[in-house]
Amino acid sequence: MNKKELVFASNNAHKLGEIQQLLGDRFVIKSLRDLGCTEDIPENEATLEGNAQAKARFVHEKYGCDCFADDTGLLVESLDGAPGVYSARYAGPECNSVRNIEKLLKELEGKSNRKAAFKTVIALIQGEEVYFFEGSVKGSIASACLGNDGFGYDPVFIPEGSDLSFAEMSLSEKNKISHRARAVRALVDYLNTD
Repeated sequence: MNKKELVFASNNAHKLGEIQQLLGDRFVIKSLRDLGCTEDIPENEATLEGNAQAKARFVHEKYGCDCFADDTGLLVESLDGAPGVYSARYAGPECNSVRNIEKLLKELEGKSNRKAAFKTVIALIQGEEVYFFEGSVKGSIASACLGNDGFGYDPVFIPEGSDLSFAEMSLSEKNKISHRARAVRALVDYLNTD
């Protein structure tokens, strides 16, 4: 059986690993690095959909290949949906996951409502067509970091129905319920129909 190649507009090793596991043996994921692209693709759009499409379009136009890109946001109810589209750069220009989490926890100090949701949007460009796939998971924000696995906000996000943060789960446990897994499954369902 010939494996289909898919270009994922990312060099994030964590995301690549998650998505390759979800796609299984039918697909081989190529990263931006595999294409020779090491530049940061701007994420200047006002929505997750806009950022995902902009990243996919950048790769499609520069490298002439069909590809997909994703953007994910953490939406915290008591912060009016923040950090949202700014999740990856929440703590400003010198941000990283630790600083983003520190800022989030500081802004939630004294708030009893810690409800949140993760949302992932995938934009797939095939030829001239753009297709969108979404996945989300509801949960809450812990008062401190829990666990050592995962990435981003995983140590403080506890999905509904669990006592564990995403960072306390194995990758296979997380992939059963995560926002990205749900978006990727919708993508896979679409790809398996052609």
